[in-house]
Amino acid sequence: MKRPQSINLIFAFLGGIVLLFIIAPLAGMFFSTGTSELIETAKESEVRESIWLTIFTAMGATFVFAIAAIPFSYLLARKKFPFKRLVLGIIDLPIVIPHSAAGIAILGFISRDSLVGKVGSEFGLNFVGSPVGISIAMAFVSIPFLINAARDGFSGVPVKLEKAALNLGASPFKVFFTISLPLAWRNIVSGLILMFARGMSEFGAVVIVAYHPMVTPILIWERFGSFGLQYARPVAVIFILVSLIFFVILRLLSKEKNNA
Repeated sequence: MKRPQSINLIFAFLGGIVLLFIIAPLAGMFFSTGTSELIETAKESEVRESIWLTIFTAMGATFVFAIAAIPFSYLLARKKFPFKRLVLGIIDLPIVIPHSAAGIAILGFISRDSLVGKVGSEFGLNFVGSPVGISIAMAFVSIPFLINAARDGFSGVPVKLEKAALNLGASPFKVFFTISLPLAWRNIVSGLILMFARGMSEFGAVVIVAYHPMVTPILIWERFGSFGLQYARPVAVIFILVSLIFFVILRLLSKEKNNA
């Protein structure tokens, strides 16, 4: 039996430091919050409504924008076109720019005086300070995760399979829905979950577009600013627990679908 190489021990030690860096603050927050505090906070209607609003708007943003993002990702994976590198750079912009700046940009895009805002007003929609506005802000900062994951998935699908189906008379739409999409589905699901998760955690862009109604990250910030750490921490713990449960369920469902 070979003795462990010293480099592996060093890397394992460094990895342990990284894991401790991630776990320690979260563990400290959980251990500092009493059970009675969690129960009392969970009973508050403001907290429950905020969590459901966060889940609902993040999920709505993910699935609505996925309708366009997934086909676009296929195009990016399969086709070469002028300024493609520029397009790929634009897709990653929401990750790079400060999210407060993203919120200001979105606010100008959907405000009542903008073209989008005026069109929405014609149909009785006011994007600013509404769940729709929150979803738009969430989608803006999170959609790169879906596009990049889906693009990687489609890139991994063998082109020869698609060409064989086309040569046998299948239409491009049929090839996409029966070959490309199923084979790239694992990456697409990962992208959907990442986009959903990123949307749920967004604060900077959302707080500018819609301070009210409050999503949970804003509620946590407001309670911290108004009453301090002791009052904000239970909400943060509950939100983390709900998020973990939700993401575990999504991962299990996606695993079952991929194994089906």
